[in-house]
Amino acid sequence: MKKSDFYYELPNELIAQKPLAERSSSRLLCLDKTTDTLQDKQFTDFLELLNKNDLLVLNNTKVIPARLFGQKETGGKVEILIERVLANQEVLAHTRASKSPKAGNIINLDAGFQCEVLGREDDLFHLRFKGEQDLADILQQIGHMPLPPYIDRADDDNDQTRYQTVFAEQSGAVAAPTAGLHFDESMMAAIKAKGVQIAFVTLHVASGTFRPVKVDDLSAHIMHKEFFNVPAETVNAVEATKAKGGRVIAIGTTAVRSLESASTSGQLQTCSGDTNLFITPGYEFKTVDAMITNFHLPESTLLMLVSAFAGYERIKTLYAHAIAEKYRFFSYGDAMFLQKKSAS
Repeated sequence: MKKSDFYYELPNELIAQKPLAERSSSRLLCLDKTTDTLQDKQFTDFLELLNKNDLLVLNNTKVIPARLFGQKETGGKVEILIERVLANQEVLAHTRASKSPKAGNIINLDAGFQCEVLGREDDLFHLRFKGEQDLADILQQIGHMPLPPYIDRADDDNDQTRYQTVFAEQSGAVAAPTAGLHFDESMMAAIKAKGVQIAFVTLHVASGTFRPVKVDDLSAHIMHKEFFNVPAETVNAVEATKAKGGRVIAIGTTAVRSLESASTSGQLQTCSGDTNLFITPGYEFKTVDAMITNFHLPESTLLMLVSAFAGYERIKTLYAHAIAEKYRFFSYGDAMFLQKKSAS
């Protein structure tokens, strides 16, 4: 298939610019695999779709305040978006400036902080923060939440909590695992009370998740890398769920990519490292049975993933319905519940 096969027209007013007042008050579009019918529900109805033997797998990554603003010593303004945190106060980052900074340049940041440009790695800049203060503390003081490029406003105090899941634990993401944003504490408690098991993976979502596919031939696309970890307790929970006949329900495409990246041998295994798994129609899913996901950008790798999961024509129908019914799209938008298409 080609990139152009995944294009659709979206009215700008359907792009959610802010979160709803309550996390779980979003809508949920469900595809009944048995009858091939669509059902318009509220996200709280997700509880009714769960069976006692099911397992929810969530991504516990935590978004860092990765956007910084500063000036070069010449006075030129610089915007920094951290892509990955390294050791020794160092990061790889995107920079935006009238002229790209060079190795050896110092960038002056808010509150008197500074970072030095060490060099470049492809399109990323290798930066080192100066001083004795821990990088995490620096980011908490002067960093901004890295809202996606389609949100046409500056971040505010509300984004500090709302562009973060309630189960976020492992710092390192520069974009939220947005399917998890619909879950609040009461929803999590209700899921546990129903006897549904919960397990976690970690995938530090990188800014590449918003990077457009530049080639029409999908086989020529180079997928960005993201760190992920599937711990032994999650592997054990998946095995126990499958043994009982339950479903593994991934919350978000990042949880899907983590589980499937750890299943390349054909069976889920404990795994940690970088993944650049690119899932397109024709991919055979090895671990995930169902998923919750938000609506994704046209021609994006995430739209290709859900098309592989639920079926290309079904996803086209879902998106057309969502647009007609004025669902809210993208990070702060509404969600879908999808079941894996039957093997061909």
